[in-house]
Amino acid sequence: MAKRAGKPLPVAKAPPAAFAIAAHPDDIEFYMAGTLLLLKAAGFAIHYMTVASGSCGSLTVGPAKLRSIRRRESQAAANILGATYHSTLTDDLEIFYDLRTLRRLAAIVREVRPSILLTHAPQDYMEDHTNTCRLVVTAAFARGMPNFRTTPMRPAEALDVTIYHAMPHSLRDPLRRPVVPDAFVNTSSVHAKKRQALAAHRSQKEWLDASQGMDSYLASMDRLSSELGVMSRRFEHAEGWRRHLHVGFNAVDSDPLASILGAAYLANPSVPAF
Repeated sequence: MAKRAGKPLPVAKAPPAAFAIAAHPDDIEFYMAGTLLLLKAAGFAIHYMTVASGSCGSLTVGPAKLRSIRRRESQAAANILGATYHSTLTDDLEIFYDLRTLRRLAAIVREVRPSILLTHAPQDYMEDHTNTCRLVVTAAFARGMPNFRTTPMRPAEALDVTIYHAMPHSLRDPLRRPVVPDAFVNTSSVHAKKRQALAAHRSQKEWLDASQGMDSYLASMDRLSSELGVMSRRFEHAEGWRRHLHVGFNAVDSDPLASILGAAYLANPSVPAF
């Protein structure tokens, strides 16, 4: 503790942290950024990371140049959101549930010490999303296990963390079955900034138009958030969330988004409570 004139000075308490971890550049903006912005407004330090570099997202640009482009775009998007940017760990289609990646991701989770983790759905339309989810869940589970070595080494600390899973792409699982959120977050007030952050990923428009028929990626995000808003029967724009099982992570009734976001959070009455 710092001292002045023989008396200890109070040490400022660090704000709580919320950490969004997704697979590819622009995934956070599509599925999670509105909630992240609302948490920032509530006093959280927010953190931003995509596990993959975006190296495969072009028909015309090679991977080395594309990694650099996508990194600059992601940093610009994180700056718009007011989030701390964390570097990627691997390339597109190379996100595997393996020990090397897990040790590196677990080190970052221990550094950030989040009380809220936002990540992909457990089943999604591509394996990069699904494997990112698995890595995030295990990295969080291992946060308090000193015998699990991270790369680089970081001390273990068993702090409570609540994991929320975003909606899968198209709001369906890989077998085309609809996925219904446990809760909706009203992102109407921050939709414009979320859209601005997504627009920072300029290299994505041509790629998504050509590869996945997504029209404008901005319009696609608008439609997704509007569809969730309609589903909520209350909000114009929304993000949907499903809460991970509490065992090994937090108290049984821990739902910090509900307590922090207040009226901006709406539990889905059609989903039975735990």
